[in-house]
Amino acid sequence: MKRKNHDKPVEISQLMEIMQKLRDPDSGCPWDKKQSYQSILPYTIEEVYEVADAIERRDFSDLKDELGDLLFQIVFYAQLASEDGFFDLADVVTSISHKLIRRHPHVFDDKIMTDENAVHLAWEKQKHDERQQKNEQGIASLLDDIPSVLPELKRAQKIQKRVAKQGFDWPDIGHVWEKLEEESNEVKDAAKTKNKQHLEEEIGDLLFVCVNLARHYKVDADIALRVANKKFEKRFRKVEAIASKDISEYTSEQLEEFWLQAKQSEKNNS
Repeated sequence: MKRKNHDKPVEISQLMEIMQKLRDPDSGCPWDKKQSYQSILPYTIEEVYEVADAIERRDFSDLKDELGDLLFQIVFYAQLASEDGFFDLADVVTSISHKLIRRHPHVFDDKIMTDENAVHLAWEKQKHDERQQKNEQGIASLLDDIPSVLPELKRAQKIQKRVAKQGFDWPDIGHVWEKLEEESNEVKDAAKTKNKQHLEEEIGDLLFVCVNLARHYKVDADIALRVANKKFEKRFRKVEAIASKDISEYTSEQLEEFWLQAKQSEKNNS
């Protein structure tokens, strides 16, 4: 099938030109002209989740479109930074290219590393050296470049993984299970005090240990929770289908029976 003119392949330089026209002070788009780093940030986060959703659904046609939307966000930031005299898209490409070469000496240099663990250690050391260089006093924390705006579950995972690679970790999984039981009991004790702030803190500690447990079992806690959410949603929708009226009109015992039916239905269809 012959391509239409607007379906012709577009180079990245053309995308940059489109962005510049959208931001043109005189002839640009009124919406694009008034945007800032802060105002487009929510759209960027949304696009990342849409990319993840397309990957989970294995919809590669949709993934292509969503990656395009995400790329547009990157080009948008680069255009804003170029207008402010900070950097442009070429600088972004140069920066990531140099970083990848620097962090892969076993690929782009003469250093030989065939062991995956050695590669990870070298990677972390290089990142630590980069953090040291960024710190004016020459003293950098291992946690400096973990974004504070990450969803807290992912941030907990990154914090734990980062410090564990430097030896700050439980010696074995048994200690994690003990800590889980300890934190669970502390949540129960805090609940008795009716001090919301204290209870919130203890529940946070319990969640943090749950993430640690997942890490020790080499399970991504974020993915595990996503699977649990989907499983609950699927079962709850089945409960709604079983019910002949609004579920608020049923007793808890009846709803439990519907829930068990939903679970059994899953087993029958598996």
